[in-house]
Amino acid sequence: MNRIVPAGEARSQLPTILDQVEAGDEVTITRHGRPVAVVVRPEMLRRQRAAKVLAMAAELEEQLERARHSPRPTGGLSNEYAEELVREIRRERDRDRARDH
Repeated sequence: MNRIVPAGEARSQLPTILDQVEAGDEVTITRHGRPVAVVVRPEMLRRQRAAKVLAMAAELEEQLERARHSPRPTGGLSNEYAEELVREIRRERDRDRARDH
């Protein structure tokens, strides 16, 4: 369960919030109606971080596999190929940013 608590209330309710988090709940603390913090159990945070790292590793593996099968220019990069590489990097960067938000 995700409970939302204003920062002012969170100060006075900290023992209750900690009990809820210990029981497996997630508590979002807001300031002026905007989320500013989420209180979770440490293992939940570790799981989220591990999942993100595994996703990044899978993406890197895909990129390496694509590169392994991409044609390699001889005699340096042509302008067209360099521009294609830049476009691909930007597409992947924009996709990663969209996924993270």
